[in-house]
Amino acid sequence: MAGPVFPWRDGNRFELLIDGPEFFPRMLTAIVRAEQQVDLELYLVEAGACAEAMVQALVQAAGRGVQVRCLFDDYGSLAFTLNLRQRLIAAGIELRWYNRLRWRRGFRNLYRDHRKLLVVDQSWAVVGGTGVTDQFWVPDEAISEWHEVMVQMQGPLVADWQMLFDRQWRANLRRTAWRPPTHFGLPRLPHVPDSGEGMGRVAYADARQHRDILQSLVRALNSGQRRIWLATPYFLPTWKVRRSLRRAAANGVDVRLLLTGPRTDHPSVRYAGHRYYPRLMRAGVKIFEYQPCFLHLKMVLVDDWVSIGSCNFDHWNLRFNLEANVEALDPPLTAAVAASFERDFAQSLCIDLAHWHARPLWKRLQQRLWGWLDRLVVNLLDRRD
Repeated sequence: MAGPVFPWRDGNRFELLIDGPEFFPRMLTAIVRAEQQVDLELYLVEAGACAEAMVQALVQAAGRGVQVRCLFDDYGSLAFTLNLRQRLIAAGIELRWYNRLRWRRGFRNLYRDHRKLLVVDQSWAVVGGTGVTDQFWVPDEAISEWHEVMVQMQGPLVADWQMLFDRQWRANLRRTAWRPPTHFGLPRLPHVPDSGEGMGRVAYADARQHRDILQSLVRALNSGQRRIWLATPYFLPTWKVRRSLRRAAANGVDVRLLLTGPRTDHPSVRYAGHRYYPRLMRAGVKIFEYQPCFLHLKMVLVDDWVSIGSCNFDHWNLRFNLEANVEALDPPLTAAVAASFERDFAQSLCIDLAHWHARPLWKRLQQRLWGWLDRLVVNLLDRRD
């Protein structure tokens, strides 16, 4: 782990927002009520009803004299049309693109800004895993195609989210935008408070240069006493994470994985991750595959410790992406996260070894093919490092 980390801060207020119909109206209302500043950092931005609503709110805010800055990933916003871009620029909004795609950059095009962050007036923030697409929310519709969560927060922690955004905003003007300066914060992971209410911390990753987000997760997994519940849509965990999950389950900890079911945007990734199921299940890990729709949320609950944000905790995310999660120790938030997990477990298919060994041949072949390709590419990239 290279670079400084953010400390724990108390006195914060958190609220878990589940699915687009709940969190997008909150985000738009915050933008509409902004008085001084709106900062938005996103990976996936696509033209549609959701993007139209967001663009209207941003343009109206800029028209009132609010400073609006948008940092969008260049690859993730390829479907954000020229008309929408021009409307933002014409309104006086500062618009920057992370790591513009250039054929001469070769492998450097793989570096992406995967963070999802909105900060308003340096006093209100929401972070999580959403994009601005119609899969997450269509105005006036009560359900969304993709299951996602965001965390709304107020308090001293918002200043750290503002610092993270400002740091990347400035670094984005440099050719190596994924290597921002690191002159802030603490030199190593801070001690996790024994208890508390309103405790929070910013955890982040800077594309191979800094991985305190992974270090913090592994430390939490290794210290879990009662439960480890982890949700991710793309299950390609690092070796350290897999080892920690197996050890915890073998020691009697309630270890559950909430993973995407057959409804996914990347079937190949799902099949590649299947190769880890048998060993985890033999160690006592319970695996649930979510059935109603595509599960896109990234959320971890270890005893009372919570981590929610953009990071899938897979080797691809941590190798190439800018990521950011909020870590929290807050009884109301912990209770809300636990309740959300319980509802999702109830709507999931629990996979066991008997079910697994009864898979049809074509699913076994898919697992072998995509698992082999995943290992091959990772090994090649390791040699480049």
